[in-house]
Amino acid sequence: MAKVLLGFMGAGKSTIARGLDPDYIDMDALIEECLGMSIVNFFAEKGEEAFRQVESEVLADLLKTDHVVSTGGGVVISQRNRDLLKTNPDNIYLKADFGTLYQRIAADTGNQRPLFLNNSKEELAAIFQERQTWYEEVAGRVLDVTKLSPEEIIEELR
Repeated sequence: MAKVLLGFMGAGKSTIARGLDPDYIDMDALIEECLGMSIVNFFAEKGEEAFRQVESEVLADLLKTDHVVSTGGGVVISQRNRDLLKTNPDNIYLKADFGTLYQRIAADTGNQRPLFLNNSKEELAAIFQERQTWYEEVAGRVLDVTKLSPEEIIEELR
C-alpha cells in the first residue's frame, strides 16, 4: 500500500516525502515524464479534463505500489481521484492554515506556481477552502504541520 501525502501547495509534501524515503515518487514529475511535457503546457494544449484523466491513471497505478507518493495539490479536485484515494488507507493530509501556506508559497521564489501567479490572494484562499474539505474526505490521517519543522513532521510520520 502506498503512503500518499496530500495537501495544498506549500504544505511540504515533496520535502516530507523525500525525508521519509529518498526514492519517493513525485506524482507531478511522473505525470510530466508520461506526458513528455510540462503539466502547464499540457493543460494549455489539451485542457484540464485530459490532464485529470492522465492524473487518475497514474494515481491508480501508484496506489498499487509500496512507495511514498507526493501528490500535486489538485489531485483531490477529481471525484474519480477521490474515489481512488478512498481505497488507500495510508493517505496523510499535511494540513496548515492558509496564511502560513501563502507565506511559504510567496517565499519560494525558485518554484513559482502558476496557480499562485494567476490568482489573487482571495482567489487562492477560496481554492484552498474548497480543497481542504476534499483532503479531509480522503485522508486516513490529518497532521497539522503549521508549526512543525520538516524534521518534526517526518519523525511524527515514522
